[in-house]
Amino acid sequence: MTSVHLRGLRLRSGEEYRDEQEVQLRPVELGGELYLPVPERAAADFRAIRASTGTVFELRFHARLHGPCQRCLADAVVDRELSGREYQATDPSAEEELRTPYVVDERLDLSGWAHDLVVLALPEQILCRPDCAGLCPVCGKDLNEEPHEHEDAVEDPRWAALAELRERF
Repeated sequence: MTSVHLRGLRLRSGEEYRDEQEVQLRPVELGGELYLPVPERAAADFRAIRASTGTVFELRFHARLHGPCQRCLADAVVDRELSGREYQATDPSAEEELRTPYVVDERLDLSGWAHDLVVLALPEQILCRPDCAGLCPVCGKDLNEEPHEHEDAVEDPRWAALAELRERF
């Protein structure tokens, strides 16, 4: 886990701290599939800016995840340039909206924050390519490699009662 000890920053109001951090990225589990970050450590630009009522944190990095396509199960890659901003109020009794969940015991959890940024930036579907045709629902072959159709459509016996009703009306 990568973290920054905030007490060591010693910033006064209006001052800024910049540093390059190597952030440990964790795998992402999505839909029962595991997407691995490559590389596992990302070079990140970290900034802390002290305001009169708290501190603003900024994090920027590049992440690449490898895992299965959600349509055809081939290898898929997600590349993202990510950036995030968090605020931590100086007053410990400040409302929850004014406190970041990534600060615990004077330490800012960069790995947890980076993981959440990656998850929030994922596309709706992770595909090997935008026009992925997926797998054939009848025979299971990859429709990207062998586009085909089946002429003999096998009816599911569970729908027989509904088909019978349709024929009556």
